[in-house]
Amino acid sequence: MSFGAAIASFFSKYATFSGRARRSEFWFAVLFTTLVSVAIGTIWPGTTLVVNDMSIQQSSVPSNLWQLAILVPSLALSWRRLHDVGRKGTYYLFILIPIVGWIMLFIQFVKDSQPGSNAFGEPVK
Repeated sequence: MSFGAAIASFFSKYATFSGRARRSEFWFAVLFTTLVSVAIGTIWPGTTLVVNDMSIQQSSVPSNLWQLAILVPSLALSWRRLHDVGRKGTYYLFILIPIVGWIMLFIQFVKDSQPGSNAFGEPVK
């Protein structure tokens, strides 16, 4: 899947938690959202508050709006990616386990698609 097609799919399947997502679709979307987040953070840096000699970094309003806008499609894409490797979407909740859960989830995201159809649909390759 090309970069443009992956981004189009990311936004067109905004809240679609069913089906499967290819590895390229997932990682191109991660790349796109990261680049946009960095650009927004560079153009509109947050403010730093000093409270009781402690510095607190706050994000900017455009950054908060961007993160809010991509929250649901990012979760949906992650869910579909897990379906593609043969896992239930609820496997995503392993992210709540510090460090180990993140590693387990990352391993699932980098795995190749399950060949043939599985419980979540036909392959997208």
